[in-house]
Amino acid sequence: MSFSKTLESLEETGNLRHLPSSIDEGILDFSTNDYLGIAADKELAIKFIESIDDYRFSSSASRLLASHQNDYENLETLLAKEYGRPVLLFNSGYHANTGILPALTSDSKCLIVADKLVHASVLDGIILSRAEFRRFPHNDITSLRKIIESNSTHFDRIIVAVESIYSMDGDYAPLEKLLELKKEFPNIFLYLDEAHSFGVKGQHGLGMAQDSTFPTEWDMIVCPLGKAAASMGAFVVCKPEVKDFLVNKCRSLIFSTALPPLQIKWTLFAISHLFKMDQKRSHLENLNLKLTDILKSNFPNQNVTPSHIQPLIIGESRATQDLSNRLHKLGIKAMPIRKPTVPSGTERIRFSLSAAMKMSDLNKLNEAFEIINAKRIHY
Repeated sequence: MSFSKTLESLEETGNLRHLPSSIDEGILDFSTNDYLGIAADKELAIKFIESIDDYRFSSSASRLLASHQNDYENLETLLAKEYGRPVLLFNSGYHANTGILPALTSDSKCLIVADKLVHASVLDGIILSRAEFRRFPHNDITSLRKIIESNSTHFDRIIVAVESIYSMDGDYAPLEKLLELKKEFPNIFLYLDEAHSFGVKGQHGLGMAQDSTFPTEWDMIVCPLGKAAASMGAFVVCKPEVKDFLVNKCRSLIFSTALPPLQIKWTLFAISHLFKMDQKRSHLENLNLKLTDILKSNFPNQNVTPSHIQPLIIGESRATQDLSNRLHKLGIKAMPIRKPTVPSGTERIRFSLSAAMKMSDLNKLNEAFEIINAKRIHY
């Protein structure tokens, strides 16, 4: 099929994507991942600019070759102190997931078992690893257990890959049950992506793993920095020997130019403030509860999980795009999420909250829903 025919097919089914234009003035953005409002905080940005005297806009080499390492080491040291374990920086969550999984499976016979709703970067990492893999129904520990029981003696290592908070549904992984499984099967390697919980959940915003019963039993914790931390890149928390192993075996680390030192300085600055933002985390939780009430009131047939990410399932691409367009006309930016990002039949509007929002902003969303429902446009 030609490129043009593929694009025509996507347009016919309501799945053609476009790069969005700049957000309009006065539009409320419910598609941001700026969960703590750090990216929108101009005063904090000014304080950062005033605090620096070294502007290095490029590392000019990979992390293994770059001459200036102080900024990377300072950030890794700060994070390692908080987690009580070594930390290694990556250029993005995508770099981490697509590089680490192939590295982990390079030295022994491994099976990867992943939740069906893990991020695309995890799936791409699995494919690049060329390891055997299975997928289990979302959050279904019984199915996961059966896979492990039938394979535990056939593999040196079974990597179980999950997310603490799932990016499109906003629900939580059963972390304690996963830890119980690891007690039973010693060759399990728990791989946890905390993209949507770092900064938001746990003491000081360190994520959900740190609040679990045995936080050091999580073999690999991946924390992207482009969401609550309002920066870019990612870091992984792991054992000392695993960090050393990745430095020697992880291709996405070895062969990528490292992030600019100036970017790392900003990350260090932002995170040092993020740890102290308990009040913002509390406010975000209150916004979660408010959004839950609004969705239940306007869409009583929806299953709603109180979270800073909440989907409104429409189930058809054109209808999802239509609702997004109607909300935009009423001053609300809420982007449609369609296949292949989500399975066909679960197309949705994904509402994402930020601590920069006010309760009155959610009242505006509620008013928009009431206007749409009054016109008898049901989704």
